[in-house]
Amino acid sequence: MKEYQDLRLTVASSPHVKSPVGTRALMLDVLIALIPALGMGVYFFGPRALALTAVSVLGCELFEGLSRAVLKRPQSGGDLSAAVTGVLLAFVCPVGMPFWTILIGDFFAIVIVKQLFGGLGRNFLNPALAGRAFLALSYAASLTGWVKPGTKHWIEIGQTGADVVSSATPMADLQRGFLPWLGSSAATLRDMFYGNVGGCIGEVSALALLLGGAYLVFRGVIHPRVPLAYLGTVAAVSYLLPRGHEPVEWMLCQLLGGGLLLGAFFMATDYVTSPCTPLGGWFFGIGCGLLTLFLRAYGGSAEGVSYAILLMNLCAPVLEKFTQPRRFGGRTERKKTGKEGGAA
Repeated sequence: MKEYQDLRLTVASSPHVKSPVGTRALMLDVLIALIPALGMGVYFFGPRALALTAVSVLGCELFEGLSRAVLKRPQSGGDLSAAVTGVLLAFVCPVGMPFWTILIGDFFAIVIVKQLFGGLGRNFLNPALAGRAFLALSYAASLTGWVKPGTKHWIEIGQTGADVVSSATPMADLQRGFLPWLGSSAATLRDMFYGNVGGCIGEVSALALLLGGAYLVFRGVIHPRVPLAYLGTVAAVSYLLPRGHEPVEWMLCQLLGGGLLLGAFFMATDYVTSPCTPLGGWFFGIGCGLLTLFLRAYGGSAEGVSYAILLMNLCAPVLEKFTQPRRFGGRTERKKTGKEGGAA
């Protein structure tokens, strides 16, 4: 009898099927997929890229633990979601950013955007991108100190943004209507593919990001519909509107430049802030692509990926509402006519 007395009845809503894949396993796969981009960032920008990423991860984990303790919620550090936010936030920042600045971004991303809205699964914006947007509004100078790759290959750990050699980025040339190899950055398509260009830590190497994205698709962590819609929209529109340049070259520069690949594979596919419905995912990706090109061409910043995804995050609930699939076996109600059961 005693074994029956120890049983506990758990009442919960469906579904009741358990999956061996949990949040920790998914986040671990994301961290593994980000390793190639981190490796290329360290190769081109030096060990400070690794140090800045480590500080960001530790800051996110610390702020998550403290905020959940203050809010009297169970600790969730083991799910690795804060670590992913820390890596992604570091990836969209220049290597010369001061450590204290990125910690402020960590605080905004974890405490304000994530925990104050209920924690993982309840935030309505991507925390890493929201943290970057906050830093761009509050500490714009820290996000414009681009480092020329190779010039300061072994940047000292204690170095700040004021000490690095600034360099033009391909996105700055594209915003002005120039191909990078004809502009101030002098970057070729080969440079943009491998990552030998100025930019943020995790955005520069298209090759590394494609490898990471392919890993996520292969592991089933993400569905390819959002990246395909996002990248396909950017490719199609930039090919049709090349701004006086050779269409294929202009299209490839738009695809390989800036944070497009990082955003398409690692941020626009966020489970919480993107639509759950298949059709909604396609519309979400198309919207991200159109907004990215519009902001790149007419925005105040050379890069439009962050704000494009954040704006579409706000549209995700609406897209879900109007793209719900029909229930299996269900049918749409017939429109009422003038006479019941017959034609009007």
